[in-house]
Order: sequence, then structure tokens, then C-alpha cells
Amino acid sequence: MADDDRSPEDEFQELIRQLFGGSGAQFDPEQLEKLTGMNIDPAMMQTVMRHLQGAFAGSDDGISWDATKRQALHIANQDGLGVTAGQRTDLDQAFSLATLWLSEATSISDLAQPPQTITRGGWVEATLPVWQELAAPVATSMADAMTSALSEQAPEDMQGMIQGAGRLMRMVGGSLFAAQLGQVVGDLSKEVVSGGDVGIPLMPDGEAAILPQNFADFGRDLEVPDDQLALYAATRELAHARLFRHAKWLRLHVISQVTDYARGVHVDTDALEALAERFDPSEPEELRRAIESGALLPPKSEAQLTALGRLENLLATIEGWVDVVTEDATSRLPSAARISEAVRRRRAVGGPAERALGSLVGLELRPRRMREAAAMWRAVTDAVGVAARDALWDYPDLMPTSEDIDDPAALVARLEARARGEKPTRDDMDDALERLLAGEDPGAEPAGEPDVPEDPKPV
Repeated sequence: MADDDRSPEDEFQELIRQLFGGSGAQFDPEQLEKLTGMNIDPAMMQTVMRHLQGAFAGSDDGISWDATKRQALHIANQDGLGVTAGQRTDLDQAFSLATLWLSEATSISDLAQPPQTITRGGWVEATLPVWQELAAPVATSMADAMTSALSEQAPEDMQGMIQGAGRLMRMVGGSLFAAQLGQVVGDLSKEVVSGGDVGIPLMPDGEAAILPQNFADFGRDLEVPDDQLALYAATRELAHARLFRHAKWLRLHVISQVTDYARGVHVDTDALEALAERFDPSEPEELRRAIESGALLPPKSEAQLTALGRLENLLATIEGWVDVVTEDATSRLPSAARISEAVRRRRAVGGPAERALGSLVGLELRPRRMREAAAMWRAVTDAVGVAARDALWDYPDLMPTSEDIDDPAALVARLEARARGEKPTRDDMDDALERLLAGEDPGAEPAGEPDVPEDPKPV
């Protein structure tokens, strides 16, 4: 058949063959014009095809993390501002003094490498690998849901074609999510003041950083001199980075708890199908708003709520320690109390970008028990001192639990008894562990005193 004799439907099928063939060829504008016979806007179709071809260039799992990075950096670098020499000098001096003050407030050693003064774009570059790790389970769930919904709604005679389009649908779903994640991370780069500002270990191990571009918003309405604000922020950031460098197990512990929660997130297929029924390709904003608002994520399950409770306790324990150490280290600052209260309010509420992140992945990183955890660490510090307090971060099994946050007195009593050289009271776990190490059945009853036969009665 000559090209001129082909119908608009034939032209559309040829476009699809080009797409699935992965040839990467550019679409002929004249060929697109012929689609008007199918009431398809050629300009819109050209844009759609271009995006779909770009999806095939993504990773094997159909998620183009490069798109996330491009979008985030585009937003982060929009103002074109860098770090001035004066800002770098001021923050270097703040970090130097903060290092001295922290040596009096904690026994945890200093960082191996100097802290950094970075731009918003630099923060995106440094933290994106962690964002990708946290968001991957949700992105995969969204891509799988789109494939499943397509397969369930298609007629039986089209199932073969649907299976062939499965990879495409995964790529479309993953690409939509990746673009939205890039938007959130880019917006977040305009809110955070330091590397540990979000509460989870986003920066590489042992690295501390401050973003001077965001200082103006952070200090607005506080009426605090910039040098005091910088010194407080530097102290808090160094305390956070020191803790994660010292407790090398802590970073993996936090990330694994976040990803365990995220793996339980799935997409509400009913909401997705309802959106698909009314979706207008010429109005893609509706789909973007649905993803951004969290409308496609169902309510949290009981298992998720339990995992979220564990994560909140862990983050609160970390933040509480950082609060106490920072408070002690900055006791010389006249405005320390005012800045500290502003930080607490900011940590409790979060900014627009963090709320968008919560909607996107169903996870809010704002622990609700920060004040209670800080009160626990204060009680421990007053009772046993700095060194004994910081030693609780040496091993995971020493770290305070949620019960310790509820009842600091019991934790203090155990630590004081340990300081006096008293052995802790044995419990069932200790007995089971001892039998296990001895090669006995851990579930067996503990051996008691051997039975001694009675003396025979005289005849």
C-alpha cells in the first residue's frame, strides 16, 4: 500500500510501531497531521510520543531517576544564586566555634572532614540517592498498579497486546512519579537550612552542610543577629552529623525502618480507575494533582501504623539527643532559647515541600514525641553525665526504647545501678540466651538445683 493510501488509523499504528520498536526515530510532522482524521490533536500527540520515547530511555525498572534529578536541579537553581565568599567565611567561623563548644557538650568525637557550605543544587546532588532509595517502593507500586488496572479493564481478545504494553505502562507510571518527586525535592531544597534539617540521614556519612541561601527565611521575624543564628545552626548540624558518624549502625537502622514502611504503601486501584474514567489527556494537571495530593494512596494499614510508630520513636530519640546537646553547647548564646523554640516549632509543623513529600510517599517525617525524648535525655544527662549518656549510642541494644521515653526514671535507675557496678536483674531473655549458648534447648525450663536423695531410713 502506498503511503498516500493509508488511513489515519494506519498512521497511528505506524507511530505505535515506531514507539515499541525502540528505534528512537523522530516522528514526521506530516504523518502527525494525518491523525486529524481520528480527531487527535497532532501537537498533543507529538508531545505524548516524545515523552513516551523518553520513558524507554529510563532504567530497567521503568523509573527515570535522571528526570527526577533534572527537575529538582531546575527548581533548586532557578534563582541563580551561589554562595558568596563572605557567607562561606562567616559559616566557616561559626563551624569552628561550634566544634569547640560541642567538645564540652558531648563525648562523641569530631568529624573526620570539615563541614561544607553548599548551594541548593549542591544539596540536591548530595541527598538525591537517599530520596531515590526511600521513594523507589512507592514508585514501583504506582507503576505496578497502572499495569494491573490496564490488564483488568482490557477485553480478553486484547490481553496479548496489553501484555506487550505492560513495560510501557510501568514506564509511564514510574516517569510520572519520578517527575513529581523531582518537584518535591527541588522545592524542599528551598526550605532546608542544613543537611540534617529533615531529621533523616540524607547527607553521606560524616558530612555536615549548611545552605546559606535559606537563612533569610529561617531567621525571619526572630529578630536574632545573623551570627548567632549561624552559630546555632552550625552547632545543631555538627551534633547531628557527629551522632550518625559515631553510631555507624544508626544510618542503616533509620533507612531500613523508612523503607520497611514504604514497602507497605500501595496505590488505591479504585481511585486510579475512577481517575482514568474521567481523565482528559488535554488536561494532564488533574493527574498531577492526584499524585501530588496523595489521592491515589489508600489509608494506612494497621501494619503501616505500627511501623510508623516505631519510626517516629526512633526519629524522636535522635532529635531529642540533638536538642539536648545543642542546648548545652549553645548556652553562651543570648538568643539560644528563642532560636531553639523556633526550631522545635519548625520541626513539628514542617514546610510546604515536606507536606507535599508526605502526600507523595504517604510518610511524614515529623516525630510527635520530640519534647518527651528531649526530657528523657535531659534526665539521663543530669543523672549519669555526658559520657554515660553518649555510650548508649555505642550499640543498637543499648539505645533507649519508646518505654524509656514514657518512663525516663526506669532508664535512669538502670544506668545508675550500672554505674555502681550492680549487675542488672536477670530476665527470661537472659536465661534463654544462656541455654542457647550452652547448646541447650532455649525453650526448656531452666535447670534447678539437682535433687538429692533422702537418706535411707534405718531398718
